[in-house]
Amino acid sequence: MCDACSFLVNAVGVRKLQETPVIYSMTGFASAQGEIADFSWQIEMRSVNHRGLDIKLRAPDWIDGFDSAARAHLQKQVARGAIYVTIKLRDESQLLSGPSLDPVAIQKALDGIRMIEDQAMELGVNLAPSKASDLLHAAFGSGEKTLEEDKAGHLKSSLLEIFEEVTEAFVGSRRDEGEALKEVLLTQASQMTSLLDDAVELARGRDLQLKENFHSQLKLVMDTLAEVDPQRLAQELATLLIKMDVTEEIDRLRVHVKSLLDLLLKGGAIGRKLDFLMQEFNREANTLCSKSQNSALTSIGLELKVLIDQMREQVQNVE
Repeated sequence: MCDACSFLVNAVGVRKLQETPVIYSMTGFASAQGEIADFSWQIEMRSVNHRGLDIKLRAPDWIDGFDSAARAHLQKQVARGAIYVTIKLRDESQLLSGPSLDPVAIQKALDGIRMIEDQAMELGVNLAPSKASDLLHAAFGSGEKTLEEDKAGHLKSSLLEIFEEVTEAFVGSRRDEGEALKEVLLTQASQMTSLLDDAVELARGRDLQLKENFHSQLKLVMDTLAEVDPQRLAQELATLLIKMDVTEEIDRLRVHVKSLLDLLLKGGAIGRKLDFLMQEFNREANTLCSKSQNSALTSIGLELKVLIDQMREQVQNVE
C-alpha cells in the first residue's frame, strides 16, 4: 500500500477525515407547522438527486416578495438536488367566523359543479369527488382577505424566519445522510486498497509464469525457424511485455483511491468530481481485466468492478 493511502485509511487518517468539512447528500426532508397570530402555517421540504439545482417552491402568492426571498435563501444553502418546497398558510379567524351561508349561492354552486362533472364524464375525464370545501370555494370564493400593510409585513418577516429554521433542519438532514455516505465510501476505499494489494501479489506470480511460458514458446520458434531477426524479435518481445504489464493500471487505481480520500477530506459540494472519478476507476478496472491473462487476477478485476459500481451508487447521492 502506498504511504499516502496507508495514512488515510488507518485509524489516525479516519479520525482526521471526521474532523474535516462535511459532505452533503442530495436527499433530505424536513417539515414543521405552527401559528402566527390568526394564521396557521405548514412547511415541508424534501429533495432527491438531480444533475443541478432545481427548486420547485409552492407558496402563497398573495404575500408580496416571499417567494423570491425564500428561494434566494435556499439557493445559498444547497448546491445540487431537485428540491420540493410546499408552504401552506390559512387564516383561522376567517374560517372560524365562516361565510354567510346563502342557500341561493349554494344552489348555483351545486349546479355549476354538476355541469362541470357531466361534461367531464362525456369527455371521459375522471374528476376527484367534490368536497364541501370545493362547494364553499365555488359559492363564496377563496375567503382570502387583504391584509393591512403592517400586518402583511409582519406575517412575511415571521414566515421567512420560520422558513430559515426549517431550511436549517432540512440541510441538517442532508448533512447527516452525507456523513453516513462518507463512512460507506471510506470503507469501500479501504476494501479497494486491499484488493489492489492482492492484485500486486498475483501479478508478480503471474509474470513469472508468463515468462516461463514465453521462453518455452520462444525456444520452440527458434528450433523451428532457420533464421530469426534479432531486432524484430526484440520488438515483438517488448510489445508483448507491454500488453501483459498491469502495473500501470494498478498504480493509477491507487492514485484514484488517494484522490477519492482527498475529496472526502476536502468536503463540500464534491458530487460531480466523485462521479467523474468513478468513471476513471471503471476504465482502469476494465483494462486490468482485459490484460490480466490470469484467472485469479481477472477475478480480482471483477471484484473491483463490482465495488466500483457500489461506490457509484453512493456517489450519485452526494451533493
